[in-house]
Amino acid sequence: MTILADLAKKFLISSVEIAHFVNTAPYRYKVYTIPKRSGRGVRVIAQPTDVLKVMQRMVLETYLVGLPVHNCAVAYKEGQGIKENAIAHVNNQFLLKMDFSDFFPSIGPQDLISHIKKHKGQISREDAYAVKKLFFWARKKDPTHRLSIGAPSSPFISNTLLYEFDCLVSHACSKLGVVYTRYADDLTFTTNEQGVLFDVPVFIFKICDAVEYPRLKVNSDKTVFSSKANNRHVTGVVLTNDNKISLGHARKRQIRSLVYKYSSGEMTTEEVYSLKGMLSFARHIEPTFFQGLIRKYSYEVVGSIVRFESIKA
Repeated sequence: MTILADLAKKFLISSVEIAHFVNTAPYRYKVYTIPKRSGRGVRVIAQPTDVLKVMQRMVLETYLVGLPVHNCAVAYKEGQGIKENAIAHVNNQFLLKMDFSDFFPSIGPQDLISHIKKHKGQISREDAYAVKKLFFWARKKDPTHRLSIGAPSSPFISNTLLYEFDCLVSHACSKLGVVYTRYADDLTFTTNEQGVLFDVPVFIFKICDAVEYPRLKVNSDKTVFSSKANNRHVTGVVLTNDNKISLGHARKRQIRSLVYKYSSGEMTTEEVYSLKGMLSFARHIEPTFFQGLIRKYSYEVVGSIVRFESIKA
């Protein structure tokens, strides 16, 4: 059964109706921009409609299931995240961080179609068309289809499409005694052997050129070398010199000042929501700091922030 026939059956609609929906799916997105964390430029977010999200999840769970994801990929996996990504590197003193330019927008339909052929056998013309239309967005005046930042299917697709890249990088790093993890487009390398990491960018560039898909480019401006002599951060988490992870002094000071502000009754609803997210992150990354806040400000104060919900009219 083709993807379109399966969707028509599940949604109890005609083949003509499902064909029309899928044909127009690349334009069924709310597109907006947000500032990049660097402060330079904006990131384009394409949010699919609710119905399209449901279809993407259905096809992901039935048609794309079984496509490989490497163990070094720690983003978008149940039970793994930025904490686990940082923990993988706490015992090494030398650090290298790299990332890709325009990660999601650089991934196109042919990358996924080629990947399906490699790992699941042939794909029919009808299913290749459905994959292109269902998982990639486009502007009506621009025929280029791109992987969406905002679609529920995009995290898995990006992870599995980098499987060959991750295999090659992991193999090269294991021979050098280097620990490698990838969190989406953030590449992290650590070792205890001084000087070894200076060779890594060279073979990363070579691997980017060697892999069949996707065609990614390293953002050289964000290549950073560090060691225990300097501040070391991995996906927003601080690696301490005693081989632990931490929020870092600056973030702790910020959170303490905001909790004090909340206890004084001086915060807006939006500010409390922001603080709520910070506290959830703090409890996950550094529970001892979170417990210290409770001892200082009481469970009633800190707990009320964590449980905070806006009052509905």
